[in-house]
Amino acid sequence: MTDISSVSWTDASGQPQLARWRSEAGVPAPTKWTLADDTLNANTAYRLVCEGTALIWQGDFQNARQLLQALARRVDRKPRKLKAPATQLAEAFHQHRQGQAQRARLLGMLLVPVAADRSVPLRRAPDVRQALAEVWGPADAQPSLVTLRELQGLVGAHEWRKKGVEIPALGKGPNNRIHPHYGVFSPVRGEYVDLVRQAPWPAAMAGDAVAFDIGVGTGVLSALLARRGARQVLATDQDPRALACAEANLRQLGVANAVRLLQQDLFPGGQAALVLCNPPWLPARPSSPIEHAVYDPDSRMLRGFLAGLASHLMAQGEGWLILSDLAEHLGLRTREQLMGWIQEAGLQVLGRLDARPQHPKASDANDPLHRARAAEVTSLWRLGHASPSGV
Repeated sequence: MTDISSVSWTDASGQPQLARWRSEAGVPAPTKWTLADDTLNANTAYRLVCEGTALIWQGDFQNARQLLQALARRVDRKPRKLKAPATQLAEAFHQHRQGQAQRARLLGMLLVPVAADRSVPLRRAPDVRQALAEVWGPADAQPSLVTLRELQGLVGAHEWRKKGVEIPALGKGPNNRIHPHYGVFSPVRGEYVDLVRQAPWPAAMAGDAVAFDIGVGTGVLSALLARRGARQVLATDQDPRALACAEANLRQLGVANAVRLLQQDLFPGGQAALVLCNPPWLPARPSSPIEHAVYDPDSRMLRGFLAGLASHLMAQGEGWLILSDLAEHLGLRTREQLMGWIQEAGLQVLGRLDARPQHPKASDANDPLHRARAAEVTSLWRLGHASPSGV
């Protein structure tokens, strides 16, 4: 949720300023700041942000971008103080996350003003009004203050939304793109989508049988189910942004009539012949609302899906769980735990399809988590009711 507290300051001309503080990451408004412009050098700026002083930029916008890059170089070359040698991957993961959080905090100290009409009142500033309107809504009567880093993220998301992400599993031609909205996880890792395309279609899905898509996100998997022949898909999500994103994508793909969207946690009412879920893959605490699609504290969604699946699955139906084993390689969850949750839920494994990730980090030897990423496998687990004999 956006933090909408206010920040007041006096600008270089002596005029009082009041702006709404906006942070999609949920970062609180700064308590200490100073004005900054083109005369500020990178070393001084770095010292100030390390001391906890935010910089309210008053100079040229492009110079602010260059300063942010200079700050990033200084942050990245600073030796990280490890509490202990990262001999275990779980320890390396947590220290990596701490380093990421510290980096985000420091680079989030360079702030830019936004006028009430969503324009940026700085020299050589780009037109960001449409990008901001897509996330913040229509212009209002109050100026805003936002980190330059987040502003760049909003603009980048706007460009991705316009361009879209090609999904080969949806077929060939121009009508196979998903357009992710800001804050909704983009299906850039296509291997899991392809697993849904390859999985054998359950016999129970004949006729007008219903399918559930738990955690619809961009709508890509609901669209794929509809393209594969599902006549009715009930798709749930807690996030209004995800539901709006899915609605737009399903309409653009021409399958909106086959999918009903519901704002709900986990399952809708009733039972289905196919229940699909792609939960967050890593059992860790997200550092911002946007990370909820990746990090799931204590595997809450995964465990909730498994625990409730049997009661929402028709007698001959299947539950499709899409899950990476990266958490296992990082020592955050074991295969034995996963199998135990499946058994405790009264389920059995009917089959499994595996795929190797193709994203760049999987082959980046300089990545601190390379050993785990190189071994990662993404799987589609086909689950069904356990047989009465328990076999």
